[in-house]
Amino acid sequence: MPRKLIKVTPSRLSVWADCPRRFRMAYIDRPTPPRGGPWAHSTLGAVVHNALKALFDLPVGKRTPDAAAALVGTHWKDDGFAGSEQAATFRERAAGWVHDYVAEADVDHDPVGLERWVSAPVGTIVAEGRVDRIDQRDGELVIVDYKTGRHALTTDDARGSQALALYVLAARRTLRRPCTKVELHHLPSGTVSSWEHTDESLARHLRRAEESADEFQLATDTLKAGGDPEVLFPPTPGRQCSWCDFRRNCDDGRAAGPQIEPWAMLAP
Repeated sequence: MPRKLIKVTPSRLSVWADCPRRFRMAYIDRPTPPRGGPWAHSTLGAVVHNALKALFDLPVGKRTPDAAAALVGTHWKDDGFAGSEQAATFRERAAGWVHDYVAEADVDHDPVGLERWVSAPVGTIVAEGRVDRIDQRDGELVIVDYKTGRHALTTDDARGSQALALYVLAARRTLRRPCTKVELHHLPSGTVSSWEHTDESLARHLRRAEESADEFQLATDTLKAGGDPEVLFPPTPGRQCSWCDFRRNCDDGRAAGPQIEPWAMLAP
């Protein structure tokens, strides 16, 4: 019998590397254990992504910096913020990021994809995920990922991103066009960090993804056969436990350190 391909998303790989117990709770346990509440930095990122997607849905002539800033207000939510005052401060800040980004970016061309789901068999896995934006430039696809975190990014971040590499592989097969370039667009700093992948660099990312997929699939299959979940999916206590969505269901996580406030990961 041919080997069944393992479906892989960047989030699954990241969660597995972060903590196998969290992986089990998120993707295997049914019903899924209760999660924690919303995080302000996640709300902020989602609003910016939604505003930029809505901007590209407008006719070219209406894709102005002011329109982009207004769309932040349209899509805004206060989820996870300390209160209305803090939320208003970051709403204004996000509107400024998006305004300045659109003022500098080329928004006159329609992207090939916005929040586009790509999925394709590659090696021993099915690489899939949702890409923020896919451009076409000079006959080739370019993977664009928006970032709103507190720290500016570098070329090393673009080169080392397993998520972006998998998006390249999936986009090539899904859209049947050449694709090697990835870009991280960091809106708070207005910087773009890019990397041009080679077949060798993509193969390295693919091998790592395949190894992780083999690990979590073996653990999953063994669990279904009656294996011990605590042995197969051990916790990995650390500072990340302070913001884990499943903290309330994990004694090891709670013992690792105090829980942070939902707005603690926002920039000062």
